[in-house]
Amino acid sequence: MDAINDLIATAAASPWVYLVVFAVVLVDAFFPPVPSESVVIGAAAAAVAVGVPNLPLVLACAAAGAVAGDNLTFLIGRTVGLDRFRMLRGPRMTAAIVRARRSIHDRAGVLILSARYVPVGRVAVNLVAGASGLAWRRFLGLSVLAGVSWAVYSVTVGVIAANWLHGNAFVAMVVGIAVGIGTGLVVDALLRRSARRRAAAATGEAASLHDRQGADPNDGPTERAAMDRITANGGRE
Repeated sequence: MDAINDLIATAAASPWVYLVVFAVVLVDAFFPPVPSESVVIGAAAAAVAVGVPNLPLVLACAAAGAVAGDNLTFLIGRTVGLDRFRMLRGPRMTAAIVRARRSIHDRAGVLILSARYVPVGRVAVNLVAGASGLAWRRFLGLSVLAGVSWAVYSVTVGVIAANWLHGNAFVAMVVGIAVGIGTGLVVDALLRRSARRRAAAATGEAASLHDRQGADPNDGPTERAAMDRITANGGRE
């Protein structure tokens, strides 16, 4: 264990660690397999446990990488669209994109802020935001808030883990990373549950309109148009 901690201390003392944090977080914004949370949490835990790297610089690099990566993903969605990427055709990514399409204009703030904590979710939301014509200035402000809050959260997890484990760098990194992954899974589950509830509400409203249409023939064209409008907009009037 001492040998592992010594190795962590040597790696953490390298000036390249800040570039690594920035680059990994940036790439993870559009390529989810890259473990950005793990890198940031690990760097923060090492900063407390062994004194390097510099904690404020880790926080700044993580926030900058998150904002830059999210805006790059937005730009990809705006200029390239969503149809040319094989990685977007998987069932999980497809479902995330469908949920994002339904609500990106009405609930942009909630989606962008919450999706930053879910690797697949943030890619889908940011791509859809760009492809759907969301104003870049609006996205930029939300992405800055999301990136900074995510960086603060990730660094905080690493700091708490290191203090709780009394400076054991390796164990603190493992525990902190586990907590970070767990948080992402919880947020993802909550987003999925919310999407199912909205879809159920939309289906119920459409069915109610259909029943009223059958009960009153005079309301046929009006009710049918209303039902079609609700269905087409994912449950929104």
